[in-house]
Amino acid sequence: MLYVLWSDPDDEPPEELRETQAMLRRAGFLLALAMVVMFLMLGTG
Repeated sequence: MLYVLWSDPDDEPPEELRETQAMLRRAGFLLALAMVVMFLMLGTG
């Protein structure tokens, strides 16, 4: 996992970047969830 640390807390990333990061987090979560479901289906099948 790669975490981006902002050196200055007051230096907010642009709105565009925040939206992209949130979207990537959601996509990553959905991908992980889909993989777990797939493994469960294959394991019990």
